Amino acid sequence: MRQPIQFGKELRKLRIAANLTLTDLANRIHYSKGQLSKVERGLKAPSRDLARLCDAALNAGGALVKLTPAMRPKVTEARATEDADEEVWLMQLSADGQSRFQPMGRRQLLAAGAASIAGMSIGGTETGSKAGSEELLRVSRSLFDQYRQLGQVTNPAILLPALISQTHMLREAAVTTDSATRQGLLKLGSRYAEYVGWLVQETGNEQGALWWTRRAVELAASGGDRHLAAYALVRRALVTLYREDAAQTIGLAQQAQEDQVPPRIRGLAAQREAQGHAISGDYDACMRGLDRAKTLLTSPVEDGDGPVIGTTNLSEPVAMITGWCLHDLGRPREAAEILDREFARVGSQAVRTKVRYGVRRALAYAVAGEVDHACTLTRDLLGGAITVSSATIAADLRSLARVLNRHPRNAQVRDLSPELSTALRIVTP
Repeated sequence: MRQPIQFGKELRKLRIAANLTLTDLANRIHYSKGQLSKVERGLKAPSRDLARLCDAALNAGGALVKLTPAMRPKVTEARATEDADEEVWLMQLSADGQSRFQPMGRRQLLAAGAASIAGMSIGGTETGSKAGSEELLRVSRSLFDQYRQLGQVTNPAILLPALISQTHMLREAAVTTDSATRQGLLKLGSRYAEYVGWLVQETGNEQGALWWTRRAVELAASGGDRHLAAYALVRRALVTLYREDAAQTIGLAQQAQEDQVPPRIRGLAAQREAQGHAISGDYDACMRGLDRAKTLLTSPVEDGDGPVIGTTNLSEPVAMITGWCLHDLGRPREAAEILDREFARVGSQAVRTKVRYGVRRALAYAVAGEVDHACTLTRDLLGGAITVSSATIAADLRSLARVLNRHPRNAQVRDLSPELSTALRIVTP
């Protein structure tokens, strides 16, 4: 109980210093006066959303946000990075066309030699056809772009078996081909594994996402690419961002910004760091991170013919993330203006991207008090949300539902509520 009392005292002190009444503050942040009164008296614990809005309204510089507890992590980093006889999941296809995932201990895998490409002897001789391996590399590279397009318009669970099979195929083909083609196969295999990790996170499986991200780093290193390890830190920071763990998000993102890392990865890391500062309420640090990201992400991409790391569906990703961050900083009206502009620039084929930022846009409008408009925007997104079935998008949908539930007498809220509840039941893992 001590934490709500401390928060309430600080909120009251800052409100009085700003010469605002409870009614004034309630009108600014679109919360009821009665709820704010309970928070000030320590009778009700503040949500982090409320803390961010009050922090921004009172120019507290993150002081109020720091007085609210972060979300407890679902999976600890220690468990997620543990390697001692860790269970490995491999997909097996039977002769009748059925597929299944078969668990195997890491020691068992090592004994079987399946992990040899991660730095041990490759084993075997170059008995494979070089021409065949090169054709596999060419076709797999083309398929990767098509899989990413499919990932925008379908449930991740539908794509994962094919992507995992493709990853294993590239890895196995690398065992018996010449060294030059082997590097290409392993590098591309690492990008498939990284993409699998992201889709696994979309299903709500954080531990599985981290497992696949580590496999991607191992494959990349075996293919001579040491830079994917830095991007893996950015991916891990996305997991901690959705846990609202600002310190972990910032720390992981900062580790990925070493000088020898390619500019694009450093830019994506700076962008993630900015998001971490946003959820901690630090406006200035957030804007500095976004400025760094913008500079770095305008540098030419050095991946050659390899898949571009990060999203390819945002024409100006830093601008969109700026809107995202402003919402987390308790500035929903500013966020909505930017998200409006950037949302209109997303292609209609990028359904997952449109739903992701569309829900955040609707949330910004709801928090800013424009409830009717938020409901209109949300209704247009629910079909897409069900189609792509994303755990991370569902997190914002739940936040949106909580905000709308504060307006039970609003006719549009009452009309939307059954549809929104149904969508949440479908997409929530």
